[in-house]
Amino acid sequence: MNKIINRILTYRYIEYILLPVMLILGFIVRLYKISNPIADWHSWRQADTASVSKTFLDEGIKLLYPRYQDISSIQTGYLNPNGYRFVEFPIFNAVHSILYKLIGKVSFDTVGRLVSVICALISSYFIYKIGKKFLGKWGGLLSSFFFLFIPYNIYFTRVVLPEPMGTMFALIGVWFFIHFLDNNKKVNLYLSGVFFALSALIKPFLLFYSVPLIYLLLSKYSLKRILKEANLLIPLLVFADIVLIPLLAWRIWMNQFIEGIPFFIWAFNGDKIRFRPAYWYWIYGERIGKMILGVWGLVPFIFGILSTNKKKLFNVFFMLGMIFYTLLVATANVRHDYYQIFLIPPMSLLLAQGSIYLWQNSAFNKKLSRLILIFSVTMMFLISAFQIKEFYKINHPEIIEAGNAVKRLTEKDAKVIVPYNGDTAFLYQTGRWGWPAIDSSIDKIIERGGDYYVSVNFADKATKEAMDRFETIERTTNYVIVDLHKPF
Repeated sequence: MNKIINRILTYRYIEYILLPVMLILGFIVRLYKISNPIADWHSWRQADTASVSKTFLDEGIKLLYPRYQDISSIQTGYLNPNGYRFVEFPIFNAVHSILYKLIGKVSFDTVGRLVSVICALISSYFIYKIGKKFLGKWGGLLSSFFFLFIPYNIYFTRVVLPEPMGTMFALIGVWFFIHFLDNNKKVNLYLSGVFFALSALIKPFLLFYSVPLIYLLLSKYSLKRILKEANLLIPLLVFADIVLIPLLAWRIWMNQFIEGIPFFIWAFNGDKIRFRPAYWYWIYGERIGKMILGVWGLVPFIFGILSTNKKKLFNVFFMLGMIFYTLLVATANVRHDYYQIFLIPPMSLLLAQGSIYLWQNSAFNKKLSRLILIFSVTMMFLISAFQIKEFYKINHPEIIEAGNAVKRLTEKDAKVIVPYNGDTAFLYQTGRWGWPAIDSSIDKIIERGGDYYVSVNFADKATKEAMDRFETIERTTNYVIVDLHKPF
């Protein structure tokens, strides 16, 4: 039996068999509840993203003028009658709307999820390439394996969010930069710059992926040499320009539309949580330790760090870059678990590195260390999956039911008030533009064009007021729709 296993493991082309199999399986596991309406975990953020895509579908792709259904002042503090949405540069949204036009046979939300799935599969391929470079063939395969099948990453790479696409662009940028350092071809450096620019336009935080590249660059060329030699310095400056100029241009452009820029300063350290016990508990305890690594995944992860040598320092610096990221964007990382999406690539590399060490080491009992590895990875997946399975649930199906009723009973250009604590998931389900909360008063919103009041919370004071003052056009045990143009 051992001979058969050894022959399989040493087969020259085994990686070209296993990698496609993993990619296919990675695609299949992401099809679980792929047709879910956008009402599962983090539906508010997914709804905002999907709403921009839907606007592109309905009104044409206008990359410089992204708009969505929320015309309230909730997210920005300014009246936003045009529904401007200036966050990430809307590459994801353009791809989403174009792909839906090409496919057309599945739901719009499903296509959005498939865009993220495709980005995840491409990312896993480049993680394999990066892992193979620094850890060898099996390191590449294992890195891709962990990226594809960590339950946290399965969920968050089949959501309607721009993060999976941004991660994909950044990983491609990392790979081309490594390729440049290997062969000194400037075309690889400039291609790296293009992909980093795309990733930064989507999420500027992905610039932290440059930390391991700076390490590699300074390991090959000293800072003194770079500054001294024009044939090194000039291409690197061009690279920096390629990365940063589009981002700066986008930021300058979007500042003309302050009503469409959501509050964001809070994300860095708005509640002063950085370095407090709660910061360490939520990010390193609940998120990294429990949700992603399922507690037991700490075994190969820690051994991955401990087994680092000079050749493998890239992986440690990659993780270090992500630690800097969580420190900078402290509050958002604590409040929202999807912010840890960017941590998965370096963690996958370190998990692979630790797994290889535990499998091959001669410092411990080899059979026992292998048994511990298998047990640890198995428990990691089980414990993580036990938590992540809750993310797929639709906890409030009544907003879908009410949304369908709004589509059936109201005009396409009607504007609706759908109080849902500012969460746009309910508003998105209606297919109408409007207000996800009352940002002033019902009367003032009527003056601004409000046509209907829709609620799934009968105990809400504003809902009672609307029902007392205006005619109800439909009411069930789950929702009520009130016509704001028909007062009693």
